[in-house]
Amino acid sequence: MTPLQALFAVLREEGVTRIFGNPGTTELPLLDALTELPEFEYTLGLQEGSVMAMADGYARATGRTAFVNLHVAAGLANGMVGMLNAARSRTPLVVTAGQQDRRHLAQDPMLAGDLVGIARPVAKQVFDVQHAYDLPLLLRRAFALAARPPAGPVFLSLPMDLMAELTEVSLPSRSVVAPAGPAPGLADAARLLAAARSPVIVAGDGVGRDAAVPALVAVAEALGATVYHQPMNDGVDFPGSHPLHAGTLPARHAGIRAALTGHDVVLIAGCHAFTPHHYTPEHPLPDGITVVQLDSDPAEIGRNFGADRGLVGGIRASLQGLAALLTGTADGSAERLAAGRLAAERRDAELARQLGGLRAVAPIDPLAAAAAVAAGLPDNAVLVEEAITTGVLLRRVLRLDRPGSYVHTVGGGLGSGIGAAVGHRLGDPRRPVVAVLGDGCTMFGLQGLWSAVRYRVPVTFVVMNNGEYRTLKHTLDDIDGPSARQRRYLGLDLGPPALDFTRAAAFFGMDAIRVRDTNELTETLAKAGTRDAPLLIDVPITGHRHPEEDA
Repeated sequence: MTPLQALFAVLREEGVTRIFGNPGTTELPLLDALTELPEFEYTLGLQEGSVMAMADGYARATGRTAFVNLHVAAGLANGMVGMLNAARSRTPLVVTAGQQDRRHLAQDPMLAGDLVGIARPVAKQVFDVQHAYDLPLLLRRAFALAARPPAGPVFLSLPMDLMAELTEVSLPSRSVVAPAGPAPGLADAARLLAAARSPVIVAGDGVGRDAAVPALVAVAEALGATVYHQPMNDGVDFPGSHPLHAGTLPARHAGIRAALTGHDVVLIAGCHAFTPHHYTPEHPLPDGITVVQLDSDPAEIGRNFGADRGLVGGIRASLQGLAALLTGTADGSAERLAAGRLAAERRDAELARQLGGLRAVAPIDPLAAAAAVAAGLPDNAVLVEEAITTGVLLRRVLRLDRPGSYVHTVGGGLGSGIGAAVGHRLGDPRRPVVAVLGDGCTMFGLQGLWSAVRYRVPVTFVVMNNGEYRTLKHTLDDIDGPSARQRRYLGLDLGPPALDFTRAAAFFGMDAIRVRDTNELTETLAKAGTRDAPLLIDVPITGHRHPEEDA
């Protein structure tokens, strides 16, 4: 078979049925061949950021490595943000980009560039394919590496002339890898946890990725342990309505330390080293706390803090083993579970009290808008969140229990929300998808709306429209305290003119509404599961206020 035929053969055997891309001249051999291969669906994005975000969402929804095809150095550079997000969120992707014809690379042709050099900082591994006979082997290797813990994007540079060669190449067979088993040392770790006076668990995103939520629930209930999600979690790693769930840890070491103070043993499961956002000088772990750390990636053990017991193995298999060892061994677990129920009831009552005094008509208070979203979500919905300040509030009001119901990225590359929502719905059309977006994030990825309309993907996009970069104003106020009342904010406002996202949706041919109050928002979202086309909801929310106004 030819190199191009071998590429498609590998894709078939790896379970790929959809190719995400934005093409150029170097991709013409691949595109031309696809016209004769109906088993592959080519999904077009108008900019590489949207392409990468769609592939990321699709990989998460299907549980399979997604395949992306970009165009030369400039296209790859545009896609780097998506590769960075995938690397930090542990999403398995195989990303390719067409290189210029090798026969004139020495002449520095237009569009050529050092593709592997561009991709190396954000890829798990890079391959510069220079020989036709290497393409099947390296592509097969790329799929294996992308899925191996820690999962992430793997990049291949594919010269245009190589893809058009008629050279005969051989196809290496696919390896079937058994799932990782339980970590050694579980019995010793179980003894430490069972002896704890006040155990606490940090549920990392590795738990959700390994379908290990039920096993972690069993461990938590056996211990009666308080459970926190990792800072800025990317998914549902513990049921939000469970009485032992205490919310999400803040993305500052000082806040993490405060939350964990008073506990004597902590189980940190599948969590990437806490990854703080703002700097605080405190160590994240209280003095004297005993640390049991579990991860499928050996590099995580002891990465940023010492582990008294470091466990390396399959997260689901290891938690299942721990649960079996812990059942009936922890004194006081029933009392701690009852205390957790009381604490959860108090938190819910305080939240209800706060919501009772908030503005419910446009412009809506952000917390009230977040609560309206939570109230309107269909039971089986997937929430894709890229809303920054409103997203933090959403984490307070959401009570999502079903794994896979929440999608976020800790990558930091803005503009992923629209594409991720489209890709997720393409990957799992059985569940309605609602994307909650900040207005600034929406502008970063606006062209992704075109793909939603083009492929008639029934995502409901909710844009929290306050006309500003509110999180940056909050950060400045936190730094300066009361002196912020004299502050002018440079470059942090998106108006005038005010952004009207209903008009942006209309440009792409998408239906849109601007809601007037929280009731209309909740009622509109409740119909998300019945739509057969995308809809954009523009939600006017109140903007930033100075600290003395809040007081």
